[in-house]
Order: sequence, then C-alpha cells, then structure tokens
Amino acid sequence: MDILSGPRVAKSTFEAIGTTNSVLVTRPEVLPEAVEIARRHLREVDRAVSRFRPDSEVSLLAARARRAPAEAFVSPTFAAYLQAALRVARLTGGLVDPTVGSVLVAEGYDADLDVVRARPGFHQVRVAGVPQWHTVHLNVSGRRVAVAPGTLLDLGASAKAYAADCIAALLAESLPGGFAVNLGGDVAVSGDLPPQGWSVGIESASGSVRQVVTSTGQAIATSSTQLRVWDTDDGPRHHIVDPRTGHTALAVWAQVSCAAASCLKANAASTAAVVLGADAPEWLTDHGIPARLEHRDGRVLTTPGWPDGAGRAA
Repeated sequence: MDILSGPRVAKSTFEAIGTTNSVLVTRPEVLPEAVEIARRHLREVDRAVSRFRPDSEVSLLAARARRAPAEAFVSPTFAAYLQAALRVARLTGGLVDPTVGSVLVAEGYDADLDVVRARPGFHQVRVAGVPQWHTVHLNVSGRRVAVAPGTLLDLGASAKAYAADCIAALLAESLPGGFAVNLGGDVAVSGDLPPQGWSVGIESASGSVRQVVTSTGQAIATSSTQLRVWDTDDGPRHHIVDPRTGHTALAVWAQVSCAAASCLKANAASTAAVVLGADAPEWLTDHGIPARLEHRDGRVLTTPGWPDGAGRAA
C-alpha cells in the first residue's frame, strides 16, 4: 500500500523495523523533523519488541520463559505495545494472538526475512501449541509482565499498526500541518487534510496499484499472504498464524485491506480476515468493517462501506 503524494505534499521514505516506511507532510518545511520523530519512535519500538534482536525486551523475556513461567519489569514502550496487542486479541476473540512467536520460529521465520529467504531450505519443527493471549498478564501501572512457559511474544500483527497511530499522533502534537504515516502498508493520518484528502493506493504483491481510495481521516491497513513468504521443506509459508491450529493460516486471500478509526483496529481486522479465510466477509460485515478482499486469482470482494471503483472514502 502506498500514499500517493500530491503537488502540495512532501514525502520521505526510509527503512526501519524490517520494512519500508514513508512519512508525508502538507508543510514541506517540517518534513526533516517529522522523519526524525518517526525514526526515533521506531528505534524505541525495535529495542522493546523485536523478535530478531537478542537484546530486545521480547527476546530477554522469552529466554527467561524457555522452561518455566517468567516475569519481567518492562519499559513504557513495551508495556504500551503489549497492551495494544492484548486489546487486539480481545477485539478479535483471539484470532490475532501475540503468543504465536514460537510457531513462527518453528516454521522458519526466526530472523529478518532476507536472512530467512537466503536459506536453501528449512525443516519445520512442531511446537506444543500456542500458549494463548489470556496467559499473558500485564500490570500496566507497575509495568510488570508475566508469561507462561515457552512463550515467545510476537507483536508483529499489531506493533507496526500501533506505531503508525503513535507516530501520526506525535507529529500532530509536535508540528503544524497534516501528516500521513505508512509503515509497510499500515497507514495512519493526522492533522490537517490535503484539499482532496489523502490518496491511498491499494497495491498488489507485484507493486501494481489495484485501487486508489481517499482517506479523510480513516486509517487503512493491508494484510497479505503474498509478501512475507519463504520456503520450507514442506512448502511455502507466510507470516500470519492461525492461533486455533498453531499453523500458518490457509492462504484463501492474497490480501485484505480494511478501514477503521485507528490503524491498530484496521490491522486487527485485516489480519483476522486472513485467519478466518472463507468466513472473513461475513465476520467483517457483522463487525461493520469496510474491507476489500482479493482472492489469489485476482477476484475482488468488498464489504459494505468500502469505496467503490471511484475510490471515494465511505
């Protein structure tokens, strides 16, 4: 997904947290400061919740929990992002669960994607199962986290989206003008709108724009089974796990895009839709979530409220 800049909009793109990110501003003079705010926040997030850094708080907690229940006092960033992940788990009835990290490792996603893809193959290892989100206990006031044995937290399904929300809010609080933040396909906006709103291109895995929609304040997130993929001895895998089975979710949809009041909620819906597979359209409709679901053969299905072909926001 990409935010299409207009004549009065300035844009900067950079790499962080394992993906490509963009910050757009309606007042070009604030762009350098806006990018620095975004980079600084993402550095904090990476130190707190990255699965791929041995010195991150997530990794250190997982090491403690390898064979026994574990507790840790955590940073405000870790606590905020874990709280967001647990909120997503509650909202989705456990369809999006932050305790699936051991499953992803067992299926080969134990390092940055470039490293994983460079391997000649990977023999999958079975795990006992997903500990489930309700075994994670967070004392927000004391910033103390307790987890069950064998828990490796993976906040990837929510952290990127929540970071987009947080950065957009920080920019609006700190700088004049309007802002759009795109963290690897999770888009949040804040502040003043451009005259015609923010144009957001819904892209396929190949990078072609499938539809352009207009955000007048809505956040938009896309979850894909075609981008974060790698090969194993048992066939290709992608990064979205079905917590109910402890395996990679069936790739019924090539990608799902959802709109919501926050990027966290939009990403929760799009990830849950991938997990639900064929049941996703009914679930999204029942929850009042505008969505665009694209089959692997390119056929598109939308739920009520998603923009029509003209691309106007609902």
